[in-house]
Amino acid sequence: MRVVLAGYNVDAEVIEDLKRTSPARDDVTPETLSASYARISRDPRPADELRAAARKEVERARRSNQTIIFKMGHHSVAEHAVFNFDVIGVSRLALEEVEKFRLCSYTEKSQRYIKLGDDFVIPAEVQKAGLERVFLKTIRAQNALYHELYEKLRPCIFNKYKELAENPKNHPALEGWAKEDARYAVSLATQGQVGLTLNARNLELLVRRFAAKNLEELRELGGCIAALAREVAPSIILFIEATDFDARTGAEIKESVESLFTPKVRAGLKKESRPSKGEEPVNLADATPDGDDRILAALLHSSTSMAYDLCLKKTRWLSPAEKTRIVKTALRHMEFHDFPPREFEHADLTFSLTISASCFAQLKRHRMATLTAQDYDPALGATVPPSVESVGAGAEFRRLIGRTDETYAALLPKAGPAAAYVLMNAHRRRVLFKVNIRELYHISRLREDPSAQWEIREIAGRMSALARKAMPLSCMLLGGKDRYPALYERIFGKPPKIHPPAYLK
Repeated sequence: MRVVLAGYNVDAEVIEDLKRTSPARDDVTPETLSASYARISRDPRPADELRAAARKEVERARRSNQTIIFKMGHHSVAEHAVFNFDVIGVSRLALEEVEKFRLCSYTEKSQRYIKLGDDFVIPAEVQKAGLERVFLKTIRAQNALYHELYEKLRPCIFNKYKELAENPKNHPALEGWAKEDARYAVSLATQGQVGLTLNARNLELLVRRFAAKNLEELRELGGCIAALAREVAPSIILFIEATDFDARTGAEIKESVESLFTPKVRAGLKKESRPSKGEEPVNLADATPDGDDRILAALLHSSTSMAYDLCLKKTRWLSPAEKTRIVKTALRHMEFHDFPPREFEHADLTFSLTISASCFAQLKRHRMATLTAQDYDPALGATVPPSVESVGAGAEFRRLIGRTDETYAALLPKAGPAAAYVLMNAHRRRVLFKVNIRELYHISRLREDPSAQWEIREIAGRMSALARKAMPLSCMLLGGKDRYPALYERIFGKPPKIHPPAYLK
C-alpha cells in the first residue's frame, strides 16, 4: 500500500504570496487534479505520475477536462476540484438560497451568538420601484426594537438563571439566549456572511440555478462566484447559463395548478389556508407503512442471503418480543454521538410544519433530509418569543409585525418576490420535511438538547413524539444528548458505555 496526500486547501493569500516570490508557473490550478484523476480509469500509470504529467501540460489537461465533461458527460471529475469562498454582506434571504445545495459545506454567522448591528441589504427591486423610503423606515424600526429587546432580555435572563450567571463562563450562553429571542424582530434583509466550500460540479450547479432566479442579489452573487472560479479553473466551470428548466418550470407549475381553480375558488382556498386557532405547527403528513417491519426486514436482508420480499414476509411472522430483541441488538452499542445502522434509512416520515424564519434557519441545516417550502406568508402570522412577552414587550412586538405586514403589502405589487426582504425572522412559512429514521436520530440528538434554540427544540420534540407513535421500535432511543443516558438505561437496564476520545483520556 502507498498513500499520497495529493493536495489540500490553502488560503488564497498564501497562494498569491507564493506566486509573487516564486518563478512564474501556470499549474497553480485544481484543474490538474481533475484531469489526472479522470485518466485513472484508462491509464495504467500510478495516480501520482498522472498528476505530475498533468502539471507539466496544463493546457492539455484543460482540453482533457472539457472533452471528458462536455463531450463524454463524465461530470463527476469536476468534483475533485474544491473551492472555498468568503460570502460577505449578503442578506439572510439570499443565504437561505445558498444553503439549499445539500452537497456543499457552510459555516454561517450566527444571529444567536453575535450581537447584530444595523447592516442590511437594500434590494435593487425595491430601489427601482421607488419604494426605498418606506422599506428603510420599517427596517430601521425593526432594528431599533432588536436593540431594545436585547437590553431588556439580557438582565431578565441573568436574573432568571442566577446560579448559572454566578459563573462568568456561562455569560456568553446567557447573552446568546437574549440575542436569539431579540433577533425575531429583525428582517430577512439583515446582512450575514458564510464560509462556503464546494466542488466545481456543485459550484456550476449553484451558478446556473442562481442565473435563473428572480432576485437580482442572487444573480449577482452567482456571477461573482463564477467569475472568481473561472479565473483559476476555466475548463471545469462550463454550464453556467440559466436554463428553461431552472427559469421556467416553477412558474409554469404554479400557473398550471392555478388553472385548476376559478378566481373565486382560489380566493376561498387562500382564506382556508390560514392557520386556525389552536392548529398544531407539527403534523405527521405521511409515513412508510409498517416502517418498523421494513427496517427489521432491511436488517434481516443485510444479515442473511434472503431476497428482500422474503425478509419482509419473515419479519411479519416474528413475535413482538423477537422484533424488539433484533432492534435492541442494533442499538445496544450506540453512544450519544452514534446513529443507528444504515438499514434505518429504509423508513421515512414526512412532517408538515409551520415555522418562523428563525426556526427555519436551524432546520435548513439538515441537508440530508428532503425539505421543500412555501414562500414566507404574513397570513400565517408570526411567532412572538415567550421571553418577549415576559419583559412586557409583546404588544410593541405585535405592532411592529402589523407595520411590517403593511410594508410588505405595499412592496409586493411593484417589487414582487423582493418584498420578502422586509419580513421579520418572526414571520412564518409552511414546510414539508421528509426524513428517514436514521437522519431523525441526528436531528433529535442535536435539536432536542437544552443547548438548541427553543423553537426548533419544541418542533424536534413534537416530531420525535409523532415518530415514536408511528414506529415505536425503531424510534425508541430518540431524544436529545442530555436525555440519552436516561433513555438508554430505561430500555437496556444499565447506563450506556461512554468512550471519550483518546485525547481526553
